[in-house]
Amino acid sequence: MSGPSLKAQVHDEMTAALKAGDKVRLGALRMLAAGITNREKEVLHDLSDDEVREVAAREVKRRAESIEAFERGGRADLVEKEAAEREVLKVYAPEQLSDAEVDALIDEAVVATGATSPQEMGKVMSLVMGKAKGKVDGAAVQTRVRARLGG
Repeated sequence: MSGPSLKAQVHDEMTAALKAGDKVRLGALRMLAAGITNREKEVLHDLSDDEVREVAAREVKRRAESIEAFERGGRADLVEKEAAEREVLKVYAPEQLSDAEVDALIDEAVVATGATSPQEMGKVMSLVMGKAKGKVDGAAVQTRVRARLGG
């Protein structure tokens, strides 16, 4: 393995953000570091880079949900802050799959499971989400699978 772990990079970036006085970046990285620490307490081991990426993906998703809520509430100031934090965190999250890649995974899962109706959606979702591991938004996949199975 070359270079420092992703967890170490997060801590190095926090130090740099603190020295630079970059409050938004520092805040986002502190939240990520806290998420990593909490996850380590749950699983009782140091997180691998892939596990750190999963924590980062959850943090990015939380920001996206907050942005939607703040937009509905007309809080442009908070939307801006959450969007800036999301950009900081995206660096640590897994690269998201394209629509075409998601569709290909869904096609593959439908063929593999033989699913033909909305009642079999769970089987398809399970396969797709297992292969995509944090690289897709589950709600978006669910919508696509439902459309594909005629639900």
